[in-house]
Amino acid sequence: MLNASMPSARQQYYPGMSTPAWAPAVDISERKDAYLVAVELPGVGIDDLEITFQDGLLTIQGQRHVAHDSSDERVHRTERRYGAFRRSITLPTHVKPDAIEASTQDGVLQIMVPKAEEVQAKRIQVRVGRGQAALTEGEEGETRT
Repeated sequence: MLNASMPSARQQYYPGMSTPAWAPAVDISERKDAYLVAVELPGVGIDDLEITFQDGLLTIQGQRHVAHDSSDERVHRTERRYGAFRRSITLPTHVKPDAIEASTQDGVLQIMVPKAEEVQAKRIQVRVGRGQAALTEGEEGETRT
């Protein structure tokens, strides 16, 4: 049973903040050609959202504003979280950062991160010849590097 006085797993504390920030739920899946990230962001406008990708780290951050004006109404219960949030996801290095796409519908942000072609090891052909592989004509005994 979850203790109501304890912060849930979806709450985070950031340095310098006295109240807990909220962390939207994230699903990550993989297709043959891309990684897919789905983030629940109901009530967050696209102007309050920032997505960045740097050094293999996909960061989704933004803010959800309070939906009601407390001066005009009496609030009996507030269970939804408001304020700033940030989620960072480490992705493999074989992605195409310039081809990342994001869209939103029905309060769910969808981010598609295309995979890059796998880097294949370069095969080096072995030739039959002299004992030193890089002898240059006229420079016997020296190798060029």
